[in-house]
Amino acid sequence: MTQQRSFPRFTGLGAVGVISLSLAACVNPSAKIATSLEGYGFQPAQSQCVGDRLEANLSLGQLQQLGRAAKASREGDTTPGRLTVSDFVRVSGQVKDPKVPLEVGKAAAACGILTDPASPL
Repeated sequence: MTQQRSFPRFTGLGAVGVISLSLAACVNPSAKIATSLEGYGFQPAQSQCVGDRLEANLSLGQLQQLGRAAKASREGDTTPGRLTVSDFVRVSGQVKDPKVPLEVGKAAAACGILTDPASPL
Protein backbone atom coordinates (compact mmCIF):
# COMPACT_ATOMS: atom_id res chain seq x y z
CA MET A 1 0.00 0.00 0.00
CA THR A 2 1.44 3.36 -0.99
CA GLN A 3 0.87 6.46 0.97
CA GLN A 4 -0.34 9.51 -0.92
CA ARG A 5 0.73 12.95 0.07
CA SER A 6 -1.65 15.79 -0.15
CA PHE A 7 -0.23 19.12 -1.26
CA PRO A 8 -2.20 22.34 -1.05
CA ARG A 9 -3.61 23.50 -4.34
CA PHE A 10 -3.41 27.14 -5.20
CA THR A 11 -6.17 28.55 -7.31
CA GLY A 12 -7.27 31.97 -8.39
CA LEU A 13 -5.99 34.80 -6.24
CA GLY A 14 -4.09 32.39 -4.00
CA ALA A 15 -1.96 31.30 -6.95
CA VAL A 16 -1.33 34.91 -7.95
CA GLY A 17 -0.23 35.71 -4.39
CA VAL A 18 2.19 32.79 -4.28
CA ILE A 19 3.64 33.76 -7.66
CA SER A 20 3.97 37.40 -6.58
CA LEU A 21 5.77 36.42 -3.39
CA SER A 22 8.08 34.14 -5.37
CA LEU A 23 8.94 36.93 -7.78
CA ALA A 24 9.43 39.42 -4.96
CA ALA A 25 11.99 37.08 -3.42
CA CYS A 26 13.95 37.24 -6.68
CA VAL A 27 14.14 41.04 -6.79
CA ASN A 28 17.58 42.23 -7.72
CA PRO A 29 19.22 43.57 -4.52
CA SER A 30 21.09 46.20 -6.55
CA ALA A 31 17.84 47.62 -7.91
CA LYS A 32 16.27 47.62 -4.46
CA ILE A 33 19.26 49.50 -3.00
CA ALA A 34 19.23 52.00 -5.87
CA THR A 35 15.49 52.62 -5.52
CA SER A 36 15.85 53.16 -1.77
CA LEU A 37 18.73 55.59 -2.22
CA GLU A 38 16.86 57.51 -4.90
CA GLY A 39 13.93 57.81 -2.49
CA TYR A 40 16.28 59.63 -0.13
CA GLY A 41 17.31 62.07 -2.86
CA PHE A 42 20.41 60.41 -4.26
CA GLN A 43 21.09 60.72 -8.00
CA PRO A 44 19.90 57.71 -10.05
CA ALA A 45 23.26 56.90 -11.68
CA GLN A 46 25.14 57.12 -8.40
CA SER A 47 22.44 55.12 -6.60
CA GLN A 48 22.68 52.35 -9.19
CA CYS A 49 26.46 52.41 -8.98
CA VAL A 50 26.36 52.01 -5.18
CA GLY A 51 23.72 49.28 -5.47
CA ASP A 52 25.74 47.35 -8.04
CA ARG A 53 28.91 47.53 -5.98
CA LEU A 54 27.24 46.54 -2.72
CA GLU A 55 25.45 43.62 -4.37
CA ALA A 56 28.73 42.43 -5.88
CA ASN A 57 30.73 42.70 -2.66
CA LEU A 58 28.30 41.88 0.14
CA SER A 59 26.29 38.76 0.82
CA LEU A 60 22.52 38.83 0.92
CA GLY A 61 22.69 38.52 4.71
CA GLN A 62 25.03 41.51 4.95
CA LEU A 63 22.72 43.54 2.69
CA GLN A 64 19.76 42.62 4.88
CA GLN A 65 21.65 43.71 8.00
CA LEU A 66 22.48 47.03 6.32
CA GLY A 67 18.84 47.50 5.35
CA ARG A 68 17.65 46.80 8.89
CA ALA A 69 20.22 49.22 10.32
CA ALA A 70 19.18 51.93 7.85
CA LYS A 71 15.51 51.43 8.65
CA ALA A 72 16.14 51.51 12.40
CA SER A 73 18.17 54.70 12.12
CA ARG A 74 15.30 56.44 10.31
CA GLU A 75 12.69 55.67 12.99
CA GLY A 76 11.70 58.85 14.80
CA ASP A 77 13.74 60.95 12.37
CA THR A 78 12.33 64.42 11.85
CA THR A 79 13.64 64.48 8.28
CA PRO A 80 12.89 60.91 7.10
CA GLY A 81 13.10 61.83 3.41
CA ARG A 82 16.67 63.04 3.70
CA LEU A 83 19.74 60.84 3.98
CA THR A 84 23.24 62.17 3.55
CA VAL A 85 26.31 60.24 2.54
CA SER A 86 27.57 60.72 6.09
CA ASP A 87 24.34 59.19 7.42
CA PHE A 88 24.69 56.22 5.10
CA VAL A 89 28.31 55.56 6.08
CA ARG A 90 27.49 56.03 9.78
CA VAL A 91 24.57 53.60 9.57
CA SER A 92 26.75 51.01 7.87
CA GLY A 93 29.10 51.21 10.86
CA GLN A 94 26.26 50.02 13.09
CA VAL A 95 26.31 46.63 11.37
CA LYS A 96 28.42 44.23 13.43
CA ASP A 97 30.20 42.92 10.33
CA PRO A 98 33.30 45.08 9.62
CA LYS A 99 33.12 44.34 5.91
CA VAL A 100 29.83 46.25 5.54
CA PRO A 101 31.08 49.78 6.37
CA LEU A 102 34.26 49.11 4.41
CA GLU A 103 32.27 48.20 1.28
CA VAL A 104 29.83 51.09 1.76
CA GLY A 105 32.76 53.52 1.97
CA LYS A 106 34.44 51.97 -1.06
CA ALA A 107 31.20 52.12 -3.07
CA ALA A 108 30.59 55.74 -2.06
CA ALA A 109 34.11 56.71 -3.11
CA ALA A 110 34.05 54.74 -6.36
CA CYS A 111 30.65 56.15 -7.33
CA GLY A 112 31.73 59.74 -6.71
CA ILE A 113 29.40 60.56 -3.84
CA LEU A 114 31.97 61.54 -1.25
CA THR A 115 32.70 64.92 -2.78
CA ASP A 116 30.11 66.65 -0.57
CA PRO A 117 29.27 64.41 2.42
CA ALA A 118 26.65 66.85 3.75
CA SER A 119 24.43 66.64 0.69
CA PRO A 120 22.35 63.76 -0.64
CA LEU A 121 23.87 61.58 -3.35
